Amino acid sequence: MTPLAPLITAFLREHLPGALGRSRHTCEAYAHASKLWLVFAAEQHGLRPSQLCLEHLDAALVLNFLAHIEQRRGNGAATRNARLTAIKTFMRYVELRVPAALEQIRQVHAIPSKRHDQMLVRHLTMEEVRAVLNAPDPSTRLGIRDRAMLHLCFAGGLRVSELVALPLAQVCLQGTPSIRVHGKGRRERCLPLWKDTAADLRAWLAVRGQVRCPELFANAEGTAMTRAGFEYVLDKHTRAAAARCPALAGRLVTPHQLRHSCAVVMLQATRDIRKVALWLGHADIRTTEAYLRVDPSEKLEAIEAVLPPGLRRGRFKAPDALIAALLNPAAQTSTGRSPTRPTSRQGPVP
Repeated sequence: MTPLAPLITAFLREHLPGALGRSRHTCEAYAHASKLWLVFAAEQHGLRPSQLCLEHLDAALVLNFLAHIEQRRGNGAATRNARLTAIKTFMRYVELRVPAALEQIRQVHAIPSKRHDQMLVRHLTMEEVRAVLNAPDPSTRLGIRDRAMLHLCFAGGLRVSELVALPLAQVCLQGTPSIRVHGKGRRERCLPLWKDTAADLRAWLAVRGQVRCPELFANAEGTAMTRAGFEYVLDKHTRAAAARCPALAGRLVTPHQLRHSCAVVMLQATRDIRKVALWLGHADIRTTEAYLRVDPSEKLEAIEAVLPPGLRRGRFKAPDALIAALLNPAAQTSTGRSPTRPTSRQGPVP
């Protein structure tokens, strides 16, 4: 039996950030997936996680774990596939260090990803975005901060991780206002800001004061804003905005929906998917093509550009008196009998 603890420790602490160069967010996601997987395996075998061995993590247990997170935890197919990717990455690391487990690892690698429906991205209309941005009270310090956070998240199309980790040093409000974002995949991008967005940032910096964190946005305790903190702020102001915009009533608006809303607005304004991909920081333009399915303007242009086939038109005519009577209830009322009932035969029945 091969002890699992040294392998998983070296994988998370050395291999992921060192040999593979994964970002902190990726390492955290893989660590969370490993935690769920190992806790499930320990419960299945009646052991403590530190007592698990590599031989316990066979393909059957992986399949049971994937079914568990879908059925018990309520995760979707996309999350299920992400957990499977983390497991396969760990097994790829192990196969070079424990050759005796190659057959077991091969069976795990043979588990396929699950296909799932690709729904249209959920986004807000400009009226709904305006209602959310107007919800914070601009006469209070926290209201000024919330307005600046929400406005910047929408205007820059930022991921929530990019927003809460944005350093104050990467914000330039002189000349042409802009921010420098360190995004996914360690790709940096420079985004110019609208005048209204820059005005909201200046208002926040005027009341920000001295805080203990280098990030632009701080919470009430003076430390960096967290993902959960921004989600709470967005949910609070969305519920408040529902009083002015009934379309928001009962809706769960996530930070990523602000990013989707920015992408849809920019696509409708520019009609250039490449500019949208550059603005959002997508590495592959195929990711940005999801917004083409949301925007109906591209389909309307296609309909207007194509000449429809000329078809022969005609008018329906009732084929017999019975159908004509059914289509004319007035005639049935004047005769006093139903035209659908056949007349009885005269004479004796043979």
